[in-house]
Amino acid sequence: MKKITKSFLLCLFVISSTSCTIQNNELRAIEYLNIQEFMGDWFVIAVIPTFLEKDIFNAIESYTLNSDGTISTEFSFNKGGFDGDRKKYNPKGFIMDKDSNALWGMQFIWPIKADFRVVYLSDDHSYTIIGRNKRDYVWLMSRSPMMSDEDYSNAMSFIESIGYDMTKIVKIPQKWPE
Repeated sequence: MKKITKSFLLCLFVISSTSCTIQNNELRAIEYLNIQEFMGDWFVIAVIPTFLEKDIFNAIESYTLNSDGTISTEFSFNKGGFDGDRKKYNPKGFIMDKDSNALWGMQFIWPIKADFRVVYLSDDHSYTIIGRNKRDYVWLMSRSPMMSDEDYSNAMSFIESIGYDMTKIVKIPQKWPE
């Protein structure tokens, strides 16, 4: 019996130590997001890709605020090339922190709401960075399909500074008619 109790206490210690480490290394969202201004189209410039985002072109994430406070999302892209089939997915966003509006749950499949944090928004609102506390996925998105080299470099530096593995970043090709 003593052995089971010691094992149990050791497990509790390990779990609580891990929890404390995660809390101290929490990926912080921006202080406040004007949700109305954030709505609309965002061109996906670079990602650590999910299984859906491998070999994609002309990716766009579009947000619309619903009257119930949820966010309709359309994620669309061409698969395999600029002339590939256009795919669309429609997850639903849920604002989890009403004070900041910058911490969401993104639901592709009920009842799972994936962590979605607006961790950076440029002063002119021309680009944003979305992250996850696990630092397994990240999205750099812009209001236009092209970013200046300076903005892209600054965004990559920021992503690295918040603990992402930069070797996993993939740039998403964007080519649109003028």
